[in-house]
Amino acid sequence: MKTVIKTDIKEYPLLARGKVRDVYDLGDLLLIIATDRISAFDWVLPTPIPGKGVILNSMSLFWFSFVNEIIPNHLLSSNISSYPQNLQKYKDDLDGRSMLVRKAKRIDLECVARGYLVGSGYKDYKAILKANPGHETVDLYGTIIPANLQLADMLPRPIFTPATKEDSGHDENISFARMSQMIGAELAGQLRDATLSIYNKANEYAVSRGIIIADTKFEFGFIDNKLSLIDEILSPDSSRFWPVSSYIPGANPASFDKQYLRDWLESVDWDKNSPPPELPPDVVENTLEKYQQAHKILVGHDII
Repeated sequence: MKTVIKTDIKEYPLLARGKVRDVYDLGDLLLIIATDRISAFDWVLPTPIPGKGVILNSMSLFWFSFVNEIIPNHLLSSNISSYPQNLQKYKDDLDGRSMLVRKAKRIDLECVARGYLVGSGYKDYKAILKANPGHETVDLYGTIIPANLQLADMLPRPIFTPATKEDSGHDENISFARMSQMIGAELAGQLRDATLSIYNKANEYAVSRGIIIADTKFEFGFIDNKLSLIDEILSPDSSRFWPVSSYIPGANPASFDKQYLRDWLESVDWDKNSPPPELPPDVVENTLEKYQQAHKILVGHDII
C-alpha cells in the first residue's frame, strides 16, 4: 500500500490542506483524502504513519452507517470507480483513503461529547476547583458535576462541551450558553442533542466490543437545509479509546489512539514551539499498531 503524505490533483482546486486531510472542490461535491500525516500539539509531524489514512477513512465509513438513523451525513461514495473519470488516474492516492461527499454549509464549532473526565476537560475542572475551594459541585462548561471526581472518572452522565474551531492553533472550550449566543439557542440545542445521541449509541456499541470512548468530537453542517454530520467521526484522531479490560480511574489509561505518540513527544527534548522531531521507526510502528487495534476491535476486521 502506498504511503500518501501529500496529494496533488491538478484537475480540481485544492480547497484545504488540513493537518491530515486534503480537500478538493468539485463544485457541488468535495473530494476528501485522508493522508498518512499525523499531528500532535498543533503541529504536523515530519514523519508519516504509513496506512493511517486508510484506517481513518474505513472507520468513518463504518460509523457513518452505524449512526445514520440518528442523523444524515455528507457521504456520497467511497468507491473510486464512481468518481469522475479524470480522477481515475489518481487511484493509488485515492484507493481506500478517500470519499466523495456533498458540500455542506459548515457550522464553525466543534461539538465535543465527554463521558469521562480527562484531557482539557480535566485540566479545566481542576482549575475551577482551585479557584472555588470547598464547593461540592463544579460548573464545567455549563454542566454541574460533583467536585470529588478524579482523573479518568466516568462522569455521572455524558456532557456536551462545544469548542471554537480554529484552522490553526488550539480549539477553545466554550460554554453552552456562549454557543447559544453565537448560533442561536435552537440550533445549539439540536447540536447538543445530536452529539450526545451519537456518542451514547457509539459508546454502548464500543464498550460491548471492549473499548471505552472516553470523549470524541463531531462537526456538523447543513445539506439541503438538513442538519448533517460531516468530516470524520469516531476515529483515533478525534477520540480517546480506552480498553475496558485495563481501565482504572485515577490515571491516564492505556489507549488505542495517538496518546502514545503524545507521551513519546513529552518524553523528548522538544519545546513544542519549534518544528517537531522525526519519529523513530519503533514509535511509528507502535502508533500504527494502536490504530490497527482500534479498527479491528470496532469495525471487526483487519485493514492493513
